[in-house]
Amino acid sequence: MYETIIAGGGPAGITAGIYLARKKVHFLILTGDVGGQTLWSGGIENYVGHQYITGPELAEKFASHLKEFDIELEEGSEVKKIEKGGSGFKVFSGDREYMSKTVIICTGRKPRELGVKGEKEFYNKGVTYCATCDGPVFAGKKVIVAGGGNSGLEIALQMVRIAEKVYIVEKKERLTGDRILADKLARQANAEIMTSSSITGIYGDKFVKGVSLNAGGKKKDVEAEGVLVEIGSTPNSHVMEGVKKNGAGEIIVDCGTRTSIPGAFAAGDVTNVFKKQIIIACGEGAKAAIAASEYLYFENG
Repeated sequence: MYETIIAGGGPAGITAGIYLARKKVHFLILTGDVGGQTLWSGGIENYVGHQYITGPELAEKFASHLKEFDIELEEGSEVKKIEKGGSGFKVFSGDREYMSKTVIICTGRKPRELGVKGEKEFYNKGVTYCATCDGPVFAGKKVIVAGGGNSGLEIALQMVRIAEKVYIVEKKERLTGDRILADKLARQANAEIMTSSSITGIYGDKFVKGVSLNAGGKKKDVEAEGVLVEIGSTPNSHVMEGVKKNGAGEIIVDCGTRTSIPGAFAAGDVTNVFKKQIIIACGEGAKAAIAASEYLYFENG
């Protein structure tokens, strides 16, 4: 019986682990990989203490810090299900079952993919699912923003400040984001809005050189060095049923990362926390570890 099991080894899970280790809590981390979505990021210029660092480099620093402590970590053991049972929780990973008094759910999100040829091949070679992280890499270049919802329009408005040209590709007849954002974008000289269009392929050699489009039923190629995919994401909240979630499927937490089930905490992108950023996930992971340890010591005997 562990005192705590952390599901997920991204920024939130790693930070929670560091805090629990310092508090001498008996815990286990179960994760598919160490680093989570940080591994997807190319260049990061907004993480405190690093003017520039790549996602994999930052993930390695996270992992090194965590492994300074004598902890139990099972990499390659993605959590499939968490159940509340009796005085604790049952956590299922692969064909194994674990028990704990508390859980911290840090399972993150999965970005929706375009599902086109070249998308996987050019991932982190021009294709990104985190424009906030990687946008500055495309300064002075031509980029495609895939998605005309609020997230796509917000990213496009950020990119027009630094990119040479920004193409916004939306498969519907009009942009689906807020009108105020769409109107503001329409006034930008280096932005081109392409509705009734969808990306059918991404091409290049070592890096992205452009995309193929179905534009109103006609084939068209657009040269670009970056493809910023902003068509939404899905929280990996399916691991625990019975916990309250919002309409987007995110686990609802209070300011102390407590969920609707006593003893169950959640942190990072799987929750309804404001904005999905590495530094925010780290802060939420720290809060979750503190809240879980206080629950163990003061509320659960």
